[in-house]
Amino acid sequence: MSNFFEKLFAGNTGQSVLGIDIGSSSIKIVQLKRKGARAILETYGELSLGPYAKTSVGTATVLPQEKLIEALHDILVEKEVNITTRLCGIAIPFSSSLMSVIEMPEVSHKQLAEMIPLEARKYIPVPISEVTLDWSIIPRNDVRPTTDFDSTPLPAGQSVSQAGQPKKISTVDVLVVAIHNDTLGRYVDLATKNNLDAGFFEIEIFSTMRSVLEQTLDPVMIFDMGAATTKLFIVERGVLKVSHTINRGGQNITASIAKSFGVPIERAEVMKCDLGMTATTPEGQEISQVIMLTLEYIFEEANRIVLTFEKKYNKAVSKVIMVGGGSALKGVNDAAKKGFQTDVVSGDPFSKVVTPVFLEEVLRQTGPQFAVAVGLALRKLEEL
Repeated sequence: MSNFFEKLFAGNTGQSVLGIDIGSSSIKIVQLKRKGARAILETYGELSLGPYAKTSVGTATVLPQEKLIEALHDILVEKEVNITTRLCGIAIPFSSSLMSVIEMPEVSHKQLAEMIPLEARKYIPVPISEVTLDWSIIPRNDVRPTTDFDSTPLPAGQSVSQAGQPKKISTVDVLVVAIHNDTLGRYVDLATKNNLDAGFFEIEIFSTMRSVLEQTLDPVMIFDMGAATTKLFIVERGVLKVSHTINRGGQNITASIAKSFGVPIERAEVMKCDLGMTATTPEGQEISQVIMLTLEYIFEEANRIVLTFEKKYNKAVSKVIMVGGGSALKGVNDAAKKGFQTDVVSGDPFSKVVTPVFLEEVLRQTGPQFAVAVGLALRKLEEL
């Protein structure tokens, strides 16, 4: 693959960039280059973290820092992946951040910058000095007023009955994001020890939104099924409105198959990936039933979050976009359509990138797993 890319993009003088997604079960990496106004895929790769913890492929792990540094080094120097740049953006797991939407008065950007750290103390359970804060104003169509009472003395001739009339104070919703400084420090250390020029560290959902969302006015849900957890994000007009984590993922399905069939985890992972929910043999149908037990729990919890959103905002979620390693499970999209009773599609981050024609089908199938890495690389290209 590497020789092909070298020939295809020979003579391209644009800088190459990396998107690096360090998940719970694997590291995914994408290298892009800009040619004119287009982002071009140069190479991509994935490295399982299970073996570094002496566990099986597909298992979620919590590796010590030195093992993560080693794993990242290994994929960066892997000859098949053929990484040729150190310019990158790195994703931070959603679980390592704290997000909250707070209502603030509509004042200048400078005033907001002074007020938000004070207001954020109410929502962040650790001292502000121990976290790095970022924030952005959430755009909305209408200005939602809050009520205050005007204590200005009445003008001459105004009746007393008019006293205390409420005046409208314009407000804005602000998305506040906090990341603990120790977490940032670990990612800086990962980059430094691997000689990476990390221009930014971004919470994974924002990278995913960049790579899989199209311009739409209707709310959509990003359904990110990983090894250990499934994360739900409801996005409207490009703004994150709701986030929720379900403590079930792909490894729970593997564990259920292993228990039901009395096979080792390694064999159960192969059965899950090879057969999924589409096999028509008796064994395949039994595997499908085992998988559905986990999926039904996830869909039920997800539907509860969707219902809460729809009641609060009086708007329906128009579509579900599947990303993450679990979305590669055969038949999972059809199961999700029944579970959500709405349109379900696979995220296709490589659709925003120029790719070789003969790889289009492979990238369409694996794309949902690389949504974060592609989104990071796209942002890095924008910055250049």
